[in-house]
Amino acid sequence: MVQAGMVRDGLIAAHHIAVEIHIIKTTGDKVQHRPLAEIGGKALWTKELDRALLDGEIDIAVHSMKDVETIRPPEIVIAAILPRADVRDRIIGATLVAALPQRATVGTSSPRRAAQLLRLRPDLNIVPFRGNVDTRLSKLAAGQADATLLAAAGLDRLGRPDIGVAVPIDVMLPAPAQGAVGIEARSADAESRALVAALDHAPTHASVKAERALLAALRADCHSPVAALASTDGAIRAELFAADGSAHVAGVGSNPTMLAADLLARAPDSIRRLFAA
Repeated sequence: MVQAGMVRDGLIAAHHIAVEIHIIKTTGDKVQHRPLAEIGGKALWTKELDRALLDGEIDIAVHSMKDVETIRPPEIVIAAILPRADVRDRIIGATLVAALPQRATVGTSSPRRAAQLLRLRPDLNIVPFRGNVDTRLSKLAAGQADATLLAAAGLDRLGRPDIGVAVPIDVMLPAPAQGAVGIEARSADAESRALVAALDHAPTHASVKAERALLAALRADCHSPVAALASTDGAIRAELFAADGSAHVAGVGSNPTMLAADLLARAPDSIRRLFAA
């Protein structure tokens, strides 16, 4: 809702038009007790909005880009991406990963975060943690875990920059497209595409496009522990992990397809079987 409000305010400022927010509750919002990978993956955040968009119920859809499937319907286009916010994760419940007690329990349903944590601290106990910010913080306060991780961008947009401690990207590289808000429109809707183009931040769009191209080349899905971050000079840093953090491969490149091929060629089977499915 905050992100939709950002887009609404941007469109009003750019074009002085009336903009209405239409709330659509997705399956990802409704089903909070199971990991996404078990119940349909990232499509749980998009399928209802896709239907509303293609049916003409809405003109544009606003997404956290890290939650949007890599392959999209040809009838839908990513028309604009807002300036990227803080890409880092924040740890809540400790000052840093190394400071967690031995065999501490950390709540996360992200395969990427779980693998990164276990690579850094194989002694940790990872338990599923889903829900919005308040739900996860309530679970933490109730003692269901000693710590959890949340995206810094989401906390900042909710006006809660004081929660948690940012984890340096050299310790935990973020998810592809983390911190980016995207706006989708119908491919054939030239008017809506032109309106939202005024909000597009070209450097962010280019970086997110490169990170998503890497995901496509890897044929990664919601089970695939992958981290990636493209810089404004075109370089992409990427890391692939075994699910339990026991293996890891990293690389840097400017061509997403070549980088994906290099990573997979160097990856052991415990990693490779989670990609190129």
